[in-house]
Amino acid sequence: MFMSISTTGSAESPATDLGFLLHKHPGKVQRFTTSHGEAHVFYPEAGDELCTAALLLDVDPIALVRKGRGKGRGGSPDFALAQYVNDRPYAASSLLAVALRTVFRSAMKGVCQARPELPELARPLRIALPAVPANGVGEGGGPEMVARLFEPMGWRVEAEAVPLDEAFPEWGESRYVRIELAAESVRLSDALHQLYVLLPVLDGAKHYWVAPDEVDKLLAAGEGWLADHPERALITRRYLSRRWSLTRAAMERLELARLAEADDREVEEIDNAVADEPDETAQEIPGAPTGTAPASGNPGNPGNPGNPGNLGNPENPEAPAPGKQPSLAEQRRAAILAALRETGATKVADLGCGQGELIGALLKDARFTGILGVDVSVRALRVAARKLRLERLPERQAARVTLAQGALTYTDARLKGFDAAVLCEVIEHLDLPRLPALESAVFGSARPGAVVVTTPNAEYNVRWESLPAGAVRHADHRFEWSRAEFRAWAERVASAYGYTVELRPVGPQDPEVGPPTQLALFRTAVGTATDTAVGTAAGTTTDTAAGTTATTADTETTTATTTPTPEGGEPR
Repeated sequence: MFMSISTTGSAESPATDLGFLLHKHPGKVQRFTTSHGEAHVFYPEAGDELCTAALLLDVDPIALVRKGRGKGRGGSPDFALAQYVNDRPYAASSLLAVALRTVFRSAMKGVCQARPELPELARPLRIALPAVPANGVGEGGGPEMVARLFEPMGWRVEAEAVPLDEAFPEWGESRYVRIELAAESVRLSDALHQLYVLLPVLDGAKHYWVAPDEVDKLLAAGEGWLADHPERALITRRYLSRRWSLTRAAMERLELARLAEADDREVEEIDNAVADEPDETAQEIPGAPTGTAPASGNPGNPGNPGNPGNLGNPENPEAPAPGKQPSLAEQRRAAILAALRETGATKVADLGCGQGELIGALLKDARFTGILGVDVSVRALRVAARKLRLERLPERQAARVTLAQGALTYTDARLKGFDAAVLCEVIEHLDLPRLPALESAVFGSARPGAVVVTTPNAEYNVRWESLPAGAVRHADHRFEWSRAEFRAWAERVASAYGYTVELRPVGPQDPEVGPPTQLALFRTAVGTATDTAVGTAAGTTTDTAAGTTATTADTETTTATTTPTPEGGEPR
């Protein structure tokens, strides 16, 4: 196997800096032992204006076969005569990728003690690979696949299929491709990482058994480019030898990395809806067709039965004490379900679904025929699938539910076409500057007929003895609004996107500070069959005190006076 790396330079910045980057002296021929042969590094040319480093990997196919014997799935993938007569010594494959990591380990890490400034400098590079297998049955192999893999990263690609025999052109082309890659400005470490991943992808096979740790290797080598690559599904599938479980795990982590990077946050910050090791023994609520669990994706401390209405600890006001009235979480779900039934919705999207508690409640009601649960947290979705027992549900029941990973601050075609959407204890987990993006994605782009939003009432926090003054109810809450602040936000959104809005309390009504949770029911102002009369003149607000129940107390109705066309939305 052969590969060359070339760069250009000048007297001020000589091309021989490549020797510092690769940690290989241009004046020497160096030999390295790898797991499947010997690697040789040498420089066919080394000058200030042009420098080329070559890697030659000498693989012994017989030794490769012998090393794989007796190791089950970890042995050589070849059989019979093909064990001894094959392309392994000649065509760049996963064997060359392993040699790259062995021989150029420091270069891939971006380390150069002699010239520490060099690894971060982008420079012109040209990489030549005379023979690369480009298999792709059903996936578009050959030169086309090479272009699809390398061009999105800024490489100019010259790929030519190698004929089976140049003396007999009528025999057609082989499965091998001659490749030259060129880039005007790229870091050497990035180029090596891309080759480390894409050489096995082009080959479509690996010479060793693919274990779960290969997912970590893929994500480490693909950091900074793989998550946004248009062919990341193909790359992931082929790199992991089409092992479905590993491919799914890698794709989930890549999507999470992409969303985190887009929001300029750490992955841990957005994948924190459940503990690192969620409770595998969580019990379903009796009578639920799918099973539900203590509500909300925000774990906290056990409840405090001494609080009014059995609301528990403010970090987890979910679990009811024995013999007490329903918890705040149960009252919140009841209020949401009542609002959804009022709208006549049958297709509902639970945005920020967490561990699926509301989805479990929706499944109990046959009127909800289509349910979508969306959350940015992979772990939360896994817990939701387990607690909802989706794999064990009857086919018709399971077909009602879809779980999907996504960020609510980006437009998503999957969210369109729903009668109603729910944002249950979600908005307070966003930084305030990101809230307009959610408004545009949900109210403008997805534009369901109705939207139900619940959020904590900050005024009620003084009623929790365990909550320090000025603190929020959960460590991940970016803000908590008073009733006036929530009302101002709801009226602004309704006016901007052509909705009406009703404000309702959830939980016991305190005469001084109001309810612990506040709910807003948005409905499109004009033209849907599910709209009901909201009964006020444009621009007026009606307050009605009707007790302290979770669904009807102190209903406030506001009708937007204008229905402008928001960005991404449609006039209604």
